[in-house]
Amino acid sequence: MVWFTLRRLMSAIPTLFIVVLATFMIMRAAPGGPFDTDRQLPPEIQANIEAKYHLDEPLPQQFIRYISGIVLHWDFGPSFKREDFSVTELIGRSWHVSARLGASSLTIALVIGVTLGSLAALNQNSATDYGVMAGAMVGITIPNFVVAPVLSLILGVYLNLLPTGGWNGGALPNMILPVTALALPQIAVISRLTRGGMIEVLRSNFVRTARAKGLPEGLVIRRHALRAGILPVVSYLGPAMAALMTGSLVVERIFQLPGLGRYFVEGALQRDYTLVLGVVILYSSLIITLNFVADITYGVMDPRVRTSR
Repeated sequence: MVWFTLRRLMSAIPTLFIVVLATFMIMRAAPGGPFDTDRQLPPEIQANIEAKYHLDEPLPQQFIRYISGIVLHWDFGPSFKREDFSVTELIGRSWHVSARLGASSLTIALVIGVTLGSLAALNQNSATDYGVMAGAMVGITIPNFVVAPVLSLILGVYLNLLPTGGWNGGALPNMILPVTALALPQIAVISRLTRGGMIEVLRSNFVRTARAKGLPEGLVIRRHALRAGILPVVSYLGPAMAALMTGSLVVERIFQLPGLGRYFVEGALQRDYTLVLGVVILYSSLIITLNFVADITYGVMDPRVRTSR
């Protein structure tokens, strides 16, 4: 188990480095710059600004300076467009909003998705099974940036049941619509994965043996079938959180939430290099960490994974 954990950990470091390098180069290659305006600045002022933020240095030197600041001082640099704040301060003010949305959406998706998938597997080829799979197909095909405006229009504008925007300190009414928009596609995917895994396990030899021993059907399902049946869901948790975090960029914008998505979109449009890089590093680190946790959990639940070469 120790070597299995170390192998996963060592592969995460170069992955994060490649993501940061690719984002750094893409942002520099995009047209325009953080200090471009409609009115052309005098050359000497433009040169002073670039020298202040080290933008006059060669790209390799800029990248080394940026990575050194993160590794040695945990400093993501100043925001080019929000001069009174550093990137670290901006992330510190807003990360909890995105984290709360993502965690709430993933929790709801897991509970509902596993429940629906299990019901569909236990009632294969029945009306319940067909209904769950039809709903899952609809949920997969419709993205959350379409679901979010529809929910806002129906429940917020027409029925006036829920607020259509704003955070209000994380009040429950303000969270229902964005969390629902983020969770629905993941419920669809998780229910399909659970159904497929459960159907395969229910036909396996060890489940038939447990039933032959006279164990109650509920105990067979909970102790044997469910644990092995949700292994595909465990391996999907990392990509699921990735989808929730990247999807929240759009959903936060639609519902006007003060999360990291707002800063990421504004930073990309305004060419605020350090702000975009800071958000990307935070998201990438979270996704890599969650994938690492999912791999370890999978290894704990299935010993064949950690013992394979």
